[in-house]
Amino acid sequence: MTEMTTRTDESSADAIGPGLVEERLVLWYFLAALLYLFISLTGGLMMALQLVQWNPISGNEYFSPGRWRMVHTNAIAYGFIANCFLGALHWAIPRLTLKPVLSRPLSYFIFVAWQIVVLSTAIGIIMGQAQGVEWGETPVWIDPLALVGLALVAVNFMAPIVRTKGPLYVSLWYFMAAFVWTFLTYAMGNFMPQYFVPGTSAGAIAGLFIHDLVGLFVTPLAWGLMYYFVPILLKKPIWSHGLSLVGFWGLAFFYPLNGIHHFLYTPIPDFLEYGAIVSTIAVEFVVTTVIINFFGTIWGSGRAIITNLPIRWFYTGMVLYFVTCAQCAMQVTHTFQKLIHFSDWVVGHAHLVMFGVFSMWFFGMMTYLFPRLLKQSWYSRNLCEWHFWLSLGGIFVMFIDLTLAGVFQGFYWGSLQPWEASVEGSFPFWVVRLFAGLAIIAGQVVFVINLWQTWRLSRRPVESYSVAATA
Repeated sequence: MTEMTTRTDESSADAIGPGLVEERLVLWYFLAALLYLFISLTGGLMMALQLVQWNPISGNEYFSPGRWRMVHTNAIAYGFIANCFLGALHWAIPRLTLKPVLSRPLSYFIFVAWQIVVLSTAIGIIMGQAQGVEWGETPVWIDPLALVGLALVAVNFMAPIVRTKGPLYVSLWYFMAAFVWTFLTYAMGNFMPQYFVPGTSAGAIAGLFIHDLVGLFVTPLAWGLMYYFVPILLKKPIWSHGLSLVGFWGLAFFYPLNGIHHFLYTPIPDFLEYGAIVSTIAVEFVVTTVIINFFGTIWGSGRAIITNLPIRWFYTGMVLYFVTCAQCAMQVTHTFQKLIHFSDWVVGHAHLVMFGVFSMWFFGMMTYLFPRLLKQSWYSRNLCEWHFWLSLGGIFVMFIDLTLAGVFQGFYWGSLQPWEASVEGSFPFWVVRLFAGLAIIAGQVVFVINLWQTWRLSRRPVESYSVAATA
């Protein structure tokens, strides 16, 4: 059964079907993702400046940090992450199935349509047309278009998978589930609270949507891609097929029940809250099986973490994912919520999972794939190192800083001091957060400079091409 998690050799895939992958489209998706990443970072920077009272453009509603905070989150979820996924899936699925996607013209149509959806969402939010659903602020006139787009994505990618005969790679299991889950999750979160379910019930559904967006859209696609890329880079099969199945079915069973833990101490019935708490703690055990599987895979090849930059990105993200889920298992309890409810602890947790985990994996994929897409080794290995260490250092400092800020804020509020006392006590933490964010931004600037120089080298007359520098 281990062949189901063993890598597909990329050179053999290309030999069987030259042009199997539309590499230009993969490149476009990654470039679009980087554009939205910088838009999102701009929104985060504006919010950070506002907190320390250094915002140079306050007083204009279109540059309001409140609106740009929504742009910040939506640009990450639907701009950066979604584009990264679409690019990586266009690379991985044809190689895993040895079949092209259903339609290349449809792929290009989806690319253009998705950029219109994401940009229209940002414009709608800035113009004050956001919905009152966290992570679902997409204007109501965008939602039907986004849902149609998700359906087209599922059809385009499912076609080569359903035509595949014999055992399927575990990566494909995750992908198929994600295509179904994402469509249903988006419909649930953006339509039901808005049109059909009022009051407290809408809050419960919104809680499910918030967490299912991470657990049923981002997580299965991300883990599926890890099951694809890690064996290729390490040149060895996944350690345990059995554990890969435990991780898949554990995610499918426990994660959909988690979302209500976002609304503890609310009028939502206690049995639903306790169900969410128990299932959230169970997910930590599920994640542990996946982490064990990947570290069992790298056992005996540990030096790759030093020498192979994509592997370093991947395994750094895995460690931080374990930390994230361990933290989540603690913070969802009612006892812990008494201290950190509504505090910056939660903000630090969200940043760790979205940037410290998933973005780390995407940067690893880009570090691996850009030289192959451009047919040119990286311009500078040192700049690749700077990108990694600035990103990791920035998110690590931000996470520790906001976690401590949340604890202090909880004690301030619990002692019933005036609200101003908690604001003054939080100010030093917010200053540190600002500079940690600037380190993260600097890392991405370094990455883009390195990419630009690599692209310039790729335009020169071809002499030789080696991807050794990407290892």
